[in-house]
Amino acid sequence: MGPFIELNVFLKKHNLASTGGQAKVIIQSGVVKVNNEVETRNRRKLHANDVVEFQNKKYTVAEELCR
Repeated sequence: MGPFIELNVFLKKHNLASTGGQAKVIIQSGVVKVNNEVETRNRRKLHANDVVEFQNKKYTVAEELCR
């Protein structure tokens, strides 16, 4: 399906988690949504224009973040 970025890496790049371990705990706690659905998979592949919601803020995945 083309270039992607993993959810845990996305959280770190946006300074929503300081470490990979912290990102994993956040994701597995069920407080992150991807495209309006709760996501608990740490390595969920995100593609350009996917929407990540965390702490009542929405972030759209930019194409340049995907490799």
